[in-house]
Parts: sequence; structure tokens; C-alpha cells
Amino acid sequence: MAEISHPPMEQLQDLEYCIDSNPPWPETVLLAFQNYILMLGSSAFIPALLVPAMGGTDGDKARVMQTLLFVAGIKTLVQALFGTRLPAVVGGSFAYVVPIAYIINDSSLQKISNDHERFIHTMRAVQGALIVASSIQIILGYSQVWGLFSRFFSPLGMAPVVGLVGLGMFQRGFPQLGNCIEIGLPMLLLVIGLTQYLKHVRPFKDVPIFERFPILICVTFVWIYAIILTASGAYRHKPSLTQHSCRTDKANLISTAPWFKFPYPLQWGPPTFSVGHSFAMMSAVLVSMVESTGAYMAASRLAIATPPPAYVLSRGIGWQGIGVLLDGLFGTGTGSTVLVENVGLLGLTRVGSRRVVQISAGFMIFFSILGKFGAVFASIPVPIYAALHCVLFGLVAAVGLSFLQFTNMNSMRNLMITGLSLFLGISIPQFFVNYWDARHHGLVHTNAGWFDAFLNTVFMSPATVGLIIAVFMDNTVEVESSKKDRGMPWWVKFRTFRGDNRNEEFYTLPFNLNRFFPPT
Repeated sequence: MAEISHPPMEQLQDLEYCIDSNPPWPETVLLAFQNYILMLGSSAFIPALLVPAMGGTDGDKARVMQTLLFVAGIKTLVQALFGTRLPAVVGGSFAYVVPIAYIINDSSLQKISNDHERFIHTMRAVQGALIVASSIQIILGYSQVWGLFSRFFSPLGMAPVVGLVGLGMFQRGFPQLGNCIEIGLPMLLLVIGLTQYLKHVRPFKDVPIFERFPILICVTFVWIYAIILTASGAYRHKPSLTQHSCRTDKANLISTAPWFKFPYPLQWGPPTFSVGHSFAMMSAVLVSMVESTGAYMAASRLAIATPPPAYVLSRGIGWQGIGVLLDGLFGTGTGSTVLVENVGLLGLTRVGSRRVVQISAGFMIFFSILGKFGAVFASIPVPIYAALHCVLFGLVAAVGLSFLQFTNMNSMRNLMITGLSLFLGISIPQFFVNYWDARHHGLVHTNAGWFDAFLNTVFMSPATVGLIIAVFMDNTVEVESSKKDRGMPWWVKFRTFRGDNRNEEFYTLPFNLNRFFPPT
């Protein structure tokens, strides 16, 4: 048995750079640009999904995408400096799609006949709802309520939650890749080949470029291949879905994006406020808090840091609430969450440096202002990103399951909680998704649209369903006799900021700000 045992390890050992160590500057800049390229997938897809439904034109779509990128840069920089201080990219969230769809289909907005006017009024309604809903996240964060709730977390409870943060994204993986298999599949095979089979090949002596820059290399080659297929007329008579997925010129982003545009608050006009819209949006805020908490746990492990203490977690959630407030003020068309794909990239490149993410925030801001340049990169076909998602979401899911090493997995109690939360965390949301039709009516369908949107949003989130089941059962089934089995002896020292001396190294605020904001 001694030959096959692998003792639990608090920190991953085979990463090159941890949270507060930095690669050489040329590598850092390239890694930051790689993070920027990766987050463009979500930043381009969300406006492409929502803006046409609002009544917006291709020009409106390009402008919303620019605003989303600009605000994402600010949120990422603030989170890395003053929030959790983890190397996490904060961008647009898909959790907000259901409540935004409810707002789009509001009868008072649908009766506006002019498409552009309807787009402006819908955007203002979304802004108002985001501004009000952000208060929930700000209050739960800065009041330390979320940190107090995290006292109920354990390695056993968090493993399925973090696992579902990755596994729950399966619809953004091969289903989207399959829409253009001739582009997506080569991309998937190329990424796996470079990062797993050629990672020790070093054309340049000191830098493992295939392992360090797989996205830059693979996207460049497959994107050129897609451009050649588009230019040669390979998709000229194909169905519209194939053309939209495969062609590099279908999104009309480059032609409609302005050369220079500086996003500013209230650029769409003054927000409008509705109680129903705000309540519906609060569900997405709660879901994004759960998903971000799971992503922070994964990011801490991939950055060779300790799990964020309750105080740090609350601080990050509070700043994320301010990010949602910025989304509402600027009009990004959606709210905020930690981008899971960028968390996975920390493990794929084996670089968990905070500085890389901070510089990538600069790229987001810079290319959002120079609209044409940003639009060029945003025209990368979705199946290329879907191939990356297959690898990166799977990696994050595996990081979540690695928390089980601190628990007793020979316990039937633990096996039941883990299996049930993982299975129902995928099965229940899929059941709700199956009832989601083109008119945005979900499984819960009453006369109160805000109530429908609230419950549909919560139960369409795998991580949220997983957290409800795992944390509830973990804290109600044989609790006293299972403390060791749950992994609490290992976990408890990370609950408080001073519980482990490494916490101060990883999570202390810069510029000596801890003097003014001491950890509680």
C-alpha cells in the first residue's frame, strides 16, 4: 500500500509560478495577452445573444461588446488589487441571461415598434435592474454575511460545487464545437497535443512555449485555417447555423465597430427602475456569487495559494458587487462573474501569477477603446473557443474534485453526499433547461414573471443546485461524528485570516492598506 499511496497536499507542487511570483516580463506580457484572447469568447458571445433580442443592430452589438470589455478590465484590475487578490478574470456572466430575457419580453417594452428605440429602453431597464440588484452583493460582501455563511463550507461540500462550476458548462463545450466540427476538432486535438505530448519540447532553450502559450499558438493556426475556408467559399451554400459558427466574417463586428470609442457611464441614457425587474435580477446576483466562490476556490489552488479565508472571500464578493454596479452604470448588458475558462488557464500554463492577470486587464481596457482592433480578435469563430472550453472547464472540474483528498472517501456518508450533489447538480438544471423555449418561458411559469425568472435562474445553475444539496446535507447528516471525515481539521485553519501564516503573504492588501482595513 505504501507504494501506491499519495498523501494529501495542501498546495499543488508542479506549477511553475505561484500567485506572488512572476515570469520574465516578455513572458508575462504574452501570457496576459493570452488571457485577453481567451476571455473574448464570453465577451463576444453574450452581446451576440442578447443585443439582437433587444432590437439592437450590429453596431449596437459592437458597442456593447466594447463596453463589456472595458468594464471587465476595470473589474479584473480592482479584484486583483483590492478584492480576493487571486489571479481571476472578472467578465460577463451567462447567469444573467434568464432575468435579462424576462426584461426583454416585458410587454411594455415589446410594444415599442421602433427597434432602436426598443433597444435603448430595454438597455436602460437592464441597467436599472443591475444597479438595484448589485446592492445585495455589496451588502452580503462588506457586511461579512457571505463570510459567515462560508463557515458551513468544508472540503466535502466544496468539492462538488467547484466541480460543477466546470462540469456545469458542458453545453459550451462539445455541443458548440460540433456546430463546426472541421474547425473545432482540429483545435481540440492541437491543444491537447501541445500541452500534454509536446510540453517538454523547447525550441527556445529556456521557455516551454508549447505549454506556456498553447492558446496563442493554436488559435493563430486554426483561425488562419478558418479564414482560408471562409475565403475559398467552403460555406457559401451551407445552412445558416453552419455559416454563423464557421465563417470568420459573419458577426459583422469589424465593419460596424468604431475606430475609437471611450465607454462612459450612462451612455445609453438614464436607467429605468422596476421592482419586478430588480427582483428577477437578484437571482442572477446570488447565482454569480455561488459560481464565483467556486471559481475563487479553484483559482487559489491553481495559484498555489491557501483557500481564501472568510474575510477575503467576503471582500472579493463585495468588490464583485461594485463590479455589477459598474455594469449597470456603463450598460454592459449583463452582470459579472469570475470567468471559469481563465481559471483553468492557470493550470494549463502552470502560471498562477497575479501580475499576468493585472496586465491582461490593461489589454481589455486598451482594445475596448480601439474598437476595430478589438473586433478583429472578437471575430474568432465560437467553435475555436468551444474546443478550449472542453479542456479548461474539465480542468477546473478536476481541481474541484481534488478537494476530496482531504476527506474520507471510504465513508458511505461522504460517497452519498458527493454523488448525489454531483448528479443532481447536473440533472436538475438540465431538466429546467429542457423547458426553456424560444419565448423564454421556463419550467416555472406563473403570472408573476419576476418569480418565474428568479426560480428558473437559480435552478438552471449547476453550481448553485450543487451547493444547496452538498452544503445542506454535509451540515445535517451525522455532523458531529463526521468532522474528520468531512476534512474539517484541515479546512478550519483557513477560515480566519490569521489562521495560517501564509494567508498574510497571499491576501494582504497592497500599499499597506491593511492598516486602514484590518482583517476581521
